[in-house]
Amino acid sequence: MDWREGVRMAVRAIAGHRLRSALTVVGIVIGIATVIAFASFGTSVQTDVVGEFQSTSASEIYVVSGGGFLSGGGPPGSDGGLTSPVVTTYDLEQLRGIDGTRAVIPRGSVPISSLTYANQTVTPGSLTATTAASFDGEIVAGRTFESGTNEIVLNEIAAAQFDANVTVGDTIEVAREGTTSFTVVGITAGARGGLSEFAPPGPEFYVPVDPHYRTTQASPTLGVDQRAYSQVTIVADAGRVSETRDAIETYIQTESDAIRLAGENGQVTVQSTEDVVGGIQAVLQDITRLITGIGVLALIVGAFGIANIMLVSVTERTREIGIMKSMGATNREVLGLFMTESVLLGSLGAVIGIPLGLGVGYAGASYADVGFTIPVDWVAIAIAMGITIGVVAGLYPAWRAARVDPIEALRYE
Repeated sequence: MDWREGVRMAVRAIAGHRLRSALTVVGIVIGIATVIAFASFGTSVQTDVVGEFQSTSASEIYVVSGGGFLSGGGPPGSDGGLTSPVVTTYDLEQLRGIDGTRAVIPRGSVPISSLTYANQTVTPGSLTATTAASFDGEIVAGRTFESGTNEIVLNEIAAAQFDANVTVGDTIEVAREGTTSFTVVGITAGARGGLSEFAPPGPEFYVPVDPHYRTTQASPTLGVDQRAYSQVTIVADAGRVSETRDAIETYIQTESDAIRLAGENGQVTVQSTEDVVGGIQAVLQDITRLITGIGVLALIVGAFGIANIMLVSVTERTREIGIMKSMGATNREVLGLFMTESVLLGSLGAVIGIPLGLGVGYAGASYADVGFTIPVDWVAIAIAMGITIGVVAGLYPAWRAARVDPIEALRYE
């Protein structure tokens, strides 16, 4: 029997029981659509988050006291996992001297009681003390602050949170051991030195380290009190991030004030953007795999559905099998006929399930306001799963059909 004739017979058998075949395929469709939907949504989120992070922080290296982001301490710039500030001013000078370093940006917290503008008071809890290098290319109005002044820069969210929007040139009153007047000199879209991509954006108020940041430690090298920080961001030359990171880590772990101040039970972590991105990707991939496991369970249920329908088909067509064998059909040809039917059912489930899953994934990505990315590898896996399920589920029923005795089959009613 020609293989094309076998395919035509399999299609006729499936079409002859449309409702039963459709209900069988539904299980495969649901499973594959679930896999593709979650995989496409997960891939879209991963691509969007990683792409945005790389575009804004591609050359950044983070020195963080505590476990750091990848060990569960929370993103640099957050409070989670950070110990007492240990990176001293002496360390900052040494880091600036490392080959490949473009800028060294400390970041500290200045506790305050309240902040007042136009008779409206807010309580952000703290100001962010940093340097002018934090705002490289991010100032949208005005300019950055100058060191040694009572000047302040607000991000756009902070400027808009007052009933009367803050503009450049306005004065803000800050309550901290008395009241200090700050002049708004700039509005910024963002600042280096904090991984804001991992938390909802909020109001930020930036002031110069000098004179407003007052947290100090005794430098083990110089023997004098110096400003000390929990987080420092180093901007490296493009294309030299890895070697600069290695040099920074060597200094921090062997010669720095930070490692000595951290003590035996402390930790100072050096992480580059590549490290953080790798951690993000690993977490998102694990979540995607976990959720797509739900779809795999649905596929297993669908496989039993195909096996069941094929066993019923063998029983119903026993006489037909006997006639085929009496006309010269071999066991191999009968086996191939039923295997073809099973594979067609599995493949049909994949053909319908893939676009359905992509549609659901696209809707999810649109709702989450991230760019949609087609997971090509998962689409290929889904196609392979549909065919494999058809083969595995149809193997036993096809084997039973091939073993039918033609004489007994012709007498079967």
